[in-house]
Amino acid sequence: MLSFTERHRNPRINRRQAIGLATTSMLGVAWPGVAKLQAAEGTRRYAGFGRAKSVLTIFAHGGQSQIDMWDPKPQAPAHVRSIFQPIQTSVTGVHFTEDMSGLASIADKLTIVRSMAHADLDHGSAAYLSFTGRYHTRLSSNPPPRPTDLPAIGSILKYLPVDSQFPYSSVYVNGPALVPLEPGPGQYGGLLGKSHDPLFVENPGDDELAIPGLSHKTVLAEEQMRARLRLRDRLNLRNNVLSESQKVKEAQRLYGEAVEMLSSPEVISAFDLGQESVKTRADYGDYRSGQSCLLGRRLVEAGVPYVNVIFNHTNRGQDDAPEEIEEYGWDTHNDIFNALHKFLVPRFDKTITTLINDMDDRGLLDSTLVIIMSEFGRAPLIAPEPNFPGNNAGRKHWASAYSIALAGAGIKRGAVLGATDRLGGEVVTDRYAPWDLTATLFNALGIPVDTHYQDPLDRPLPVTTGKPIEALYSL
Repeated sequence: MLSFTERHRNPRINRRQAIGLATTSMLGVAWPGVAKLQAAEGTRRYAGFGRAKSVLTIFAHGGQSQIDMWDPKPQAPAHVRSIFQPIQTSVTGVHFTEDMSGLASIADKLTIVRSMAHADLDHGSAAYLSFTGRYHTRLSSNPPPRPTDLPAIGSILKYLPVDSQFPYSSVYVNGPALVPLEPGPGQYGGLLGKSHDPLFVENPGDDELAIPGLSHKTVLAEEQMRARLRLRDRLNLRNNVLSESQKVKEAQRLYGEAVEMLSSPEVISAFDLGQESVKTRADYGDYRSGQSCLLGRRLVEAGVPYVNVIFNHTNRGQDDAPEEIEEYGWDTHNDIFNALHKFLVPRFDKTITTLINDMDDRGLLDSTLVIIMSEFGRAPLIAPEPNFPGNNAGRKHWASAYSIALAGAGIKRGAVLGATDRLGGEVVTDRYAPWDLTATLFNALGIPVDTHYQDPLDRPLPVTTGKPIEALYSL
């Protein structure tokens, strides 16, 4: 196996050259051509169209409790209301709960949507819904990823001709999302194939750079790159049978992507958290999700169109590691108040507050749509559940009402959309669903919502079935 580990001594080759070099050494395996992009003439441009150069999603994996965080109900009965007291935010009349003091201070930079709802009640399929904008064929279940799944949002963006100078149009940080120990569906290329999988970065704090084995010493000059690819081609010509192997084709694709990455010191620098100050890294939080959000900001700065940060990487790792804070997820059965107060909300509040302020200070919010969401919320009723460990009561999965937050790219500042009933369990005004959020995302990136892509059987599939949430924008 050839190793690209020499010091870079000459000017870099650009992305176009890297792709050309890679494709000429692919054993006859062609890279995908220009996508067959179809949009109806005269297609409608919704509010916010094209306002975002990038979208950064923060996926709170496991299901945040709207009642204990974003949508407190202090007048509800004791078996419903949170033990956490509501606090005034920077927006008059809008309250969060007391462990969210940082987010309360920047509520005037956010729009809170308190009226998200759908009909899926388990993590795997509900996360699939969040990641694709479509229901899974097995509603309320935990299925494994399948080649017949609909592609992730990031995979569709990899297919479409989105404008990006970065080799990857989508990067999933602190992923894939585990349910709770195995990767859940909806995060991959699915029926578009593995060549359309997003780039996954598991734990950005594990190595010198967020990509294990990558360093600034690995960048090759054009002459070196050409020489190594020619040598590789000569070795491969001895066995043409290899080109028929699907595993070899997949290896060739990965090899080509490596060539792209190695061709650019700017790309490598984007993954280098060591270029951040000690203070900045500490402000984001010295833990997986904190450093993942910092990397997310760096990738947005580098021009990645879509970055999805998983916060936290497992929906409920506390069952196997109750003393390990890194393993806690937002699936809070029988441990909701202890888990939120001790393990989850303080980190989330610190990191997301820092992220939004940092992006605003750098001018990134002007061109970046930030979406903070979960796959669903938590039930109004506080009750023990016999199938889960824990020494206090919790809340079950709940998809009839939950909250998300958005910022940037023309989104209103200091607004609240929608409302729930007095128990926080049902939407009473302005109901929205994950497919509407997906439509909002594509619309913000300048992709008409009636755009279609082609599956392997050349069937046209719409990028979304939703409608952009125009009320997010000042009209």
